[in-house]
Amino acid sequence: MEYRFLGKTGIKVSRLCFGALVIGPLQRNLSVEEGAAVIEEALRLGVNFIDTADLYDTYPYIRRAIERSGIRPVIASKCYAYTREDAKRCLDRALTETGVDTIDLFLMHEQESEHTIRGHWEAFEYYLEQKQAGVIRAVGISTHHIAAVKAAAAIPEMDVIHPIVNKRGLGICDGPVDEMLAAIKEAHDAGKGIYGMKIFGGGNLLGEFEDALRFALGIPWLDAIAVGMQNIDEVRMNVALFEDIEAISRFGGRAAAGPRKALHVDFWCEACGKCVERCQQKALSLKDSKLVIDHDRCVTCGYCSAACPLFALKVY
Repeated sequence: MEYRFLGKTGIKVSRLCFGALVIGPLQRNLSVEEGAAVIEEALRLGVNFIDTADLYDTYPYIRRAIERSGIRPVIASKCYAYTREDAKRCLDRALTETGVDTIDLFLMHEQESEHTIRGHWEAFEYYLEQKQAGVIRAVGISTHHIAAVKAAAAIPEMDVIHPIVNKRGLGICDGPVDEMLAAIKEAHDAGKGIYGMKIFGGGNLLGEFEDALRFALGIPWLDAIAVGMQNIDEVRMNVALFEDIEAISRFGGRAAAGPRKALHVDFWCEACGKCVERCQQKALSLKDSKLVIDHDRCVTCGYCSAACPLFALKVY
């Protein structure tokens, strides 16, 4: 397994980061023991970096995987907090539910520009205080926006950026992939740690699996890449491919033919529109009092399901 330092943080991470979203309630909804077993296999094979978020409800999986394996990975989490009080609540929850004393990376979730970063600054100042106290090791943002990457690159206090990037630019909200790559390079050159997400476009690029993976691995400014893995076979395959992309021939058509996730609407949906407001990708709309999904725009993040008061949206 290849390891790199995240920018100037001094934190050494595996190039393959375990994306914990898919095993949790918003997507596969594995039991804690099932999900912990998947994480444990990744840790056993040398993956030392896990990405999660307050929204994902996957802290218990990570805690159980640490208990089962005896391995303490680098943990990155994210939160939507605006205020100091909410920031404290999010951080306390992360520490309590994972059972660790420090969180390696704590990020402001889904930032859009310098304006949203400024709007969350009270929370960010709390994270900076906790970094000074040694409770957080590095701080930063996650984003689907080029503007936010550029803004974070210019802020000295920002250590790490977690941007969306893939060969077709799926899910980038404010421009094409070449502009996102230019922004990522700018941030990298400014000393920021960068780890990418959604390299398969939320499953939309699984039919182009090899090209999508080669594209992401070929981006020199990505210190790590988060990949969602929902079973042990996927863990073993991705570890092998991150170690040597030419090993793809060993897997035949399995890599490209993996199941494509999709967002599904249950019959009890009342078309209240809360999910439409939540979706940054503009993949949801209401038509004739029914929810309509644009699957070409959807990146199957599952965040809309968290906004649904009736739990009528699921990703599988």
